[in-house]
Amino acid sequence: MSIKVGFIGLGVMGGHMARHLSNAFDVTVFDVDAAKAAQQERAVKADSVQKLGESVDVVLLSLPKSEIVYDVVCGAEGLIHVLKPGSAVIDTSTTEPTVSRKIAAALSAKGIDFLDAPVSGGEGGARAAALAFMVGGDEAVFNKYTPILDVMAKSVVRVGDIGTGGVAKLVNNMIVGAAFSIIAEGFALAMKNGIDPQVLYDAIKDGWAGSTVLNVAAPGIINQDYKPGGTIDLLFKDIGYALSLARSQNVPVPVTAIVDEVFKTARASGRGPFAQQIITQMWENLLHIDR
Repeated sequence: MSIKVGFIGLGVMGGHMARHLSNAFDVTVFDVDAAKAAQQERAVKADSVQKLGESVDVVLLSLPKSEIVYDVVCGAEGLIHVLKPGSAVIDTSTTEPTVSRKIAAALSAKGIDFLDAPVSGGEGGARAAALAFMVGGDEAVFNKYTPILDVMAKSVVRVGDIGTGGVAKLVNNMIVGAAFSIIAEGFALAMKNGIDPQVLYDAIKDGWAGSTVLNVAAPGIINQDYKPGGTIDLLFKDIGYALSLARSQNVPVPVTAIVDEVFKTARASGRGPFAQQIITQMWENLLHIDR
């Protein structure tokens, strides 16, 4: 594709994603942290969101929360004021579906396309170009920009219309949050009973408890390594979005409500900036488990 690509948000995920795109397309990047932009050796660096928007055909976003996504697209200094008709915004952030629909409507009035395309796969998936994209939007727009997403992806699936990509991602993170929570409880119970966490992992990983989340969580628990890819804070935010959506539609989600309390407790104990498997440490402290 002969297309100029912009990328905004070069954090844990976005930095890797932009790097892969730069190997396939002409890419311009922007981040509020200029040092992160400087690490993108093959990309052009823009001085602002609007400067980036003026020079590209499609902009991808990887941003931490809905309010920032909305401001970057529709705020006073947003992309909506500079993007050309016929261009597009692809939001790979985990954004509330109601916000995605609001952004899409505003862009559509200017002749600009929009896809909500959140990702799963964590930092490892971003680094390996093995992310799973859950995409909401018009099918023709999806087909047009799938080759861009393919550069970063193991799978790219159109879920439905605008907002449904976000719904799928929230469901994904409901499941992920519940998995991290029960893995933490289980490992703490095993250690309380004298089982080495490495031995527990070896015993259960090939049974029904085996999962991607277990494979990510277990090494951190075993080695007491809680350096973030994803963090307690970020997943707590996403669980909150899921609860808000469910409550707005009167959908009971009792397990997710409990997971929200577990993550809230982890944040209250100062563990918010760390990887999700640090929940195990919280239970270890409560149960006086010494390692």
